[in-house]
Parts: sequence; C-alpha cells; structure tokens
Amino acid sequence: MSRVYPFDDAATARAVIDNDGTLVEWNEGARRLLGHPADAVLGRPAARLLAAKDPRALPTGPRWEGTVGLRHQDGRTVPVWLLAHRRPAHDGHGGSWLVVTPLPGTEPPAADDPLAAAGLLQSPCAVAVYDAELRLRRMNEAMADVVGLPEEHVRGLRLAEIGGKPQSEDLEQAMLQVLTTGSPLNVQTYLRTGGEDRAHAWLASMAPVLDGQGQVRGVSLAAHDITDNYRARQRLQLVNEASVRVGSTLDVTRTAQELADVCVPALADFVTIDLLDPQDYGGEPPARVTAPLTLRRAAHHSVLHGVPEAVMRPGQTEEYPAGSPQADALTAGSTIIASVAAGEMRTWLTWNATRGEQVRRFGIHSSMAVPIQARGLTLGVALFSRHRRPDPYTADDRLLAEEITTRAAVCIDNARRYCRERETALALQRSLLPRTLPRTAALEASSRYLPAARTGVGGDWFDVIPLSGMRVAMVVGDVVGHGVEASATMGRLRTAVRTLADIDLAPDELLTHLDDLVVRLSEESGAGAGPGEAGSPGEVGATCMYAVYDPVSRRCTVARAGHPPPVVLRPGGVPEALDVPAGPPLGLGGLPFESTEVELPEGTVLALYTDGLVWSRERDPETSREKLYEALGTYTDSLDGTCDRILHTVLPPGGSVDDVALLLARTQGLPSAQVATWDIPADPALVAPIRKQVVQQLDTWGLSEASFTTELVVSELVTNAIRYGSHPIRLRLIHDSSTLICEVCDTSHTAPHLRRAKIFDEGGRGLLLVAQLTQRWGSRHTPEGKTIWAELPLFEPDQQGFQSDQQGF
Repeated sequence: MSRVYPFDDAATARAVIDNDGTLVEWNEGARRLLGHPADAVLGRPAARLLAAKDPRALPTGPRWEGTVGLRHQDGRTVPVWLLAHRRPAHDGHGGSWLVVTPLPGTEPPAADDPLAAAGLLQSPCAVAVYDAELRLRRMNEAMADVVGLPEEHVRGLRLAEIGGKPQSEDLEQAMLQVLTTGSPLNVQTYLRTGGEDRAHAWLASMAPVLDGQGQVRGVSLAAHDITDNYRARQRLQLVNEASVRVGSTLDVTRTAQELADVCVPALADFVTIDLLDPQDYGGEPPARVTAPLTLRRAAHHSVLHGVPEAVMRPGQTEEYPAGSPQADALTAGSTIIASVAAGEMRTWLTWNATRGEQVRRFGIHSSMAVPIQARGLTLGVALFSRHRRPDPYTADDRLLAEEITTRAAVCIDNARRYCRERETALALQRSLLPRTLPRTAALEASSRYLPAARTGVGGDWFDVIPLSGMRVAMVVGDVVGHGVEASATMGRLRTAVRTLADIDLAPDELLTHLDDLVVRLSEESGAGAGPGEAGSPGEVGATCMYAVYDPVSRRCTVARAGHPPPVVLRPGGVPEALDVPAGPPLGLGGLPFESTEVELPEGTVLALYTDGLVWSRERDPETSREKLYEALGTYTDSLDGTCDRILHTVLPPGGSVDDVALLLARTQGLPSAQVATWDIPADPALVAPIRKQVVQQLDTWGLSEASFTTELVVSELVTNAIRYGSHPIRLRLIHDSSTLICEVCDTSHTAPHLRRAKIFDEGGRGLLLVAQLTQRWGSRHTPEGKTIWAELPLFEPDQQGFQSDQQGF
C-alpha cells in the first residue's frame, strides 16, 4: 500500500520493478522525466527503457547506484543517475526493486536563504563554534539556553571562562586536541550548567572546522543532553551491584549492612535499616503491623564518617510511633517520600526531638521510607535520606529503591530462615550430645563441639559409655549433611550406639549392626522417591570410630568405619596415628569391619576427632594433622587446656567449614591389688569355700560392709555356672572407690535370662535376686564363651541399711 504524503510526490521519479523485471509501479515524476505515461509502461519489461542495445541484467545486492542511459518517449537518450533498493518479500508480495532519482530543481539554497543558517541557529541541538584560539564565535539559541547567557555577552570568551568549572577545563583540553589533530572527538561529562539546580549528563561531540583549503580554522561543539540515559545506566548499574554485593552471606546483620553500604552515596547520603524482632510476633515476622512498633537497628551508613552513632547504634531498639517515617511506611505497606520543601517532613521532625535536631543540623531535606517485605512477611524498613545531594527524591528513585530493597528483603529473609533453622539444629544437636562426660576408673575425658562457621550445623557427635568390668567405650561419629535432619539422624545413631554398647558387642560387630541401621534409614528416607530424586536410597551416610579400653588389661580395641584414625600420645612419646583398618563408611552395607587391639600404658592420651578438625579449603589436610600432632605434643596434664590449644592451633581463623567434634581421653590403669581371680572347680559342694575366700578378700580390701550382698551374688552366679555352664569357670572381683564388680566366666555361649518363677517352680529366682541386690547386671559374649557380671555400689547409706536389714533377717 502506498503512503500518502502532504507534499508533491512528483518531485521524485520513482518506479518499482518486480523480480522478473516487470514494471509494477510508475509515478508522475517518472512520467515527467521520460515522458512515458503509466499505462504505456506498466506490466512491460523494464529493460525496454534502457537505451543500450544489450539490456543490462537487474542489479544484485541490497542497494545499487549508477548512471544509465534511458529512452525518452520522443526517442532521445537521457542519462539518468539511479538509486535502486532491494525490497524483500512481505505480506504475500514477492520481492522487488525500488528505483528512484531526483528531478531537476534541487540546487543548494542561496547564501541569504533562511535554510542556509538553520543548521546552526535553529537546530534543537546545542551548537557552538570556536576559532583557532578556542574563543567563542557563534552559538545557537539552544546553546545559549544551556549556558544561561546570550551570545553577545560571551562571544570572545573561552569555554573554561564561560563554564568556570573543572569540567569546563577538561572540555577545553579536548577541544585543543581536536584543533591540533584535526580528528573528531566525543567526551562525556556531568555538570550543572547555567541556572540549573540539577546536574546533567552531556555528550560533547567536537569536530574540526575546515576552510576551502582543508585547513583547521576552529572547532565546533555540539552538546547532547543524555541525562536520562545516563541515570538509567546508573540505576541499572546500582541494581546489578546490589545483586552482587547484597546477600553474600547468610547473616541477617551482614546482609542489612550490605544493603546500606550499596545505597550510599549512589542513592542516599544516609541510610538506616531497622528490622522487626520476630520474637515479638511469636517467632515469625507478621504480614502487617500497626503503630506504635518496636524496631531494632540492624545497620546504617552515611557519607559522613561516624555521624549515625550520635542517634542510635546497631543492636539498639526503639519504639516508633505513628507519624514517624518508619511506622508510616510499615503501616501503609508502601513507600513514603517526604521533603522539607513540601512541608511533608514536619511530623517526621517532631516525633523525636533528638532526631529532629540531627535533621536540622545536617540539613536533611528529603527522605524515603521503603518497607522491607518478602514472601508476604514484613521484615522491617529502610530509610533513605539526602542532605549533601540537593535534588529531592523522584519517582525513578522510588522505583530504584524498591527494586534494591525487594532484592535485599529476599536475602534478609533467607538469612533469617537460615539462622532460625541453624539455631534449631544447633539446639537439637546440643540436646542430643552428652552434657557431661561420665567419670570412670578407666579414663579421664574432655571434649569440644564446634558447629560449622558457614555451612550450618552438621551431624558430628561423641560419647563416652561405661561398660561392664570397669571398661569404657569411646565413640566419635559424623553424619553426612547439615541441618535439622543431620542432627536428628545423629541422635538416632548415638542412641543406637549406646544400645549396642549396652549388650557389650565387640567394636567390629557393633559397627556392622550400625551399618545395617544406616542402610535401613536410607531405605526409609527414600521410600516413595524415584531414582535420582531427593530422598532416594543412599542419602543417609555416616562415619564412625568405636574404641573400648579395659583398665585391668590396659588394652584398647578400636574399629572405624571410614573415619579418621585416632591419634595416640604415650607417656614420654610423640603423637602418632594409630594404625587401624579404615573400613567402609556406614551405609554401604555388606562389607566387613576389622578391629585392632593395642596396649596403652597408663597415662596415654587418645585424641578422637571428626574430619572437620583437619579438613578446610584454606589448608592441606596433612598440614592440619601436623598441627594437631604439634598441639597434642605439648600436652601438660590438662585435657581441657589441650582441647582449646588444639582447636586454636589447627582451625583456620574464620572457623571450620564443617562441624568439629573432639574427644580427648587419658587412660588410667586399675592396680592388680584391686582385682582378685579364682578358678572354680566343677563341684557344687565347693561353692561354700569360694564364698569364704570372697569374704576374706573383701575384708582385705576393707569392704566388709558389702560382704553379705556380695556373698549372695557370688553364690548365685557361681552355682548357675557350675550347673548350666561349661568348664573351665572363673570368678573375678574388681573394685574401685565406688563400685564392686563380680564376674563369672565359662565357655558356654548360652546366656541366662531373667524370668519370673511360678509358685511351685524350684528354680528361676536366682537372677531375680541378683537383679534386686545389685546396681545392674548383664552378660557379654567373648571369643571363649560368655561372662555374667553384676555391679554393687559401695558405701551408699541406703545400701548399708539394706545390708543391715538382711543380716538382721
């Protein structure tokens, strides 16, 4: 469709030729040029209009220009300069060529024609011309408006003299470069011109002015106001910078400070970030709030160093009534802008006398309060103020502040949720870890637990478990992952270890049962999930090390499942890693574990730890282990002090990227004088002499008060071993300051069970009596058979009274 123009279309000769060379359009200007009417040429080959005997082929490429001879209607040849444009197919029409040429009568205007001076004087672009001495010769009205002075007042002055600013001198230096090199130059600058109250961004296009001989006679300068583009780029740059700088950590205070820092001075001269305390709203930020409300200062930043501290410091709280910018913005749920010039800050200045004085002192003239909201929750408010920048806040500033604050709000909410989950996981973790370590005759222990500094609470744990026969178990484990789930899994595994330890399993057998448990937990967590989905089998994993120390034999049995080996420091020796088969991590299933038994002299220090102690991005694990050996090698009888020294020496300054569990234990041996052993003959009639020997041994130990109960327990256990066990049979008594232990060993693997005897049963009451008289009892299997044991408390008033009653009976 041809467009209709409000001027003479015949001033140009125009024709359209389709792809097969046929003329499809012919205007009045073409008729005036060649004399052919439209009905004489339309639909015919355009080549017939060529004067040459051999018609040229149609031109190729997107554009063609050249002079050709064309046939006039009267038969003569007319040389015509043609400009041809290739037009692609569109709207169902095939491609074509648009061929045009101007008709005579388009000569340049005369010197006195208004069009000749319009380029300089009436151009909407600010233009000025400077001579070879860079003094102003001419400028148009647009440039006079920019300068703020008429041409006749400033003609003959240099640009630096007209502007009077450092930016003016920079522009003049650029003009000098154009004058001397003869090459055009573009310069961007930002300055306030004439009587403007706001600075503008300018693009100064400079070009040399040449005479007829090509000599440079001056410089022309065209100034283009690019303020809108400049500020748009600034806003985009600030948003991009905020997306990079804000939210670099999962710390609420740090994120709030990053928001304040990124907005000063680009958007404000002073920024404050005040957050609601979720504890005031039941632990979760509210959707909407009403005044008055209490906010906690999370961060602030100013172009003036140290000024904000005069009002309020981070961490302090203050109540904000209705009429304060913070309360007004949060109550409305939208951004509020106010300025002193418009009288909108009157109530903002009066609600707090101290703040009002600061506003007047520093000349704050414009403020903007933006609610910090994310996921439908109100987190706090950001207040942007200006006192150094003279321009007030605009609608564009509001959009920019809301964009940055919205991005920061998501980061703050993420940090808040992470901190809440981390605190929950840490509370769960600490509640599942032992509050204190038991005091035993076998060893003295000290421990430390440190949550990860950056990745959250994990599933590290440690434990010291008293076993039968004065033995004690030490365990350190690490569950894969972080957060509440890892802590909960850790609690289940720690409970399982204590349960398995209570039945006196060997270390390698205990790890086998624990491995089966982890496999089942993995299967349960993956129930209903497809392959590769979250929660699929195998996501629960852990490492563990389990050691049992016997103070009587002074031997320690250790097994580990993918865990770092313990470090041992023998008296007078140097720290070294204990050679223990690594074993697979827990959760793989079906793979065996091996244990190692070593002799540890009394006073040996064992260090059990998780890999968070020695693994970090900043340091090689071997270097960390060397530092661990170095710190442990300076042991000076204080386990607590050694724990602190190890953590301080081994961990990097910023803390570990993983949880750290550390357990130090110093072994203690039980003197042989506190152990008595008898080989029991296979004759029940000889039980009485054994009881007598036991009583004599107790007298020797000064434990006569426990003789009656011990005699009953020994009689029952020995008689059962003779009657139901296999020979050889051995009786052993062990005691320390608070406990007496009776152990009867035989080679049978059948363990006794506690049951309630009926009225006419002849047996079944012995173990019930043992259970009533002792603190605890049990059995444990050994490679040679089994051991039945019972613990009796010593020197307890209630027990002494019970013994007296029994003797009286």
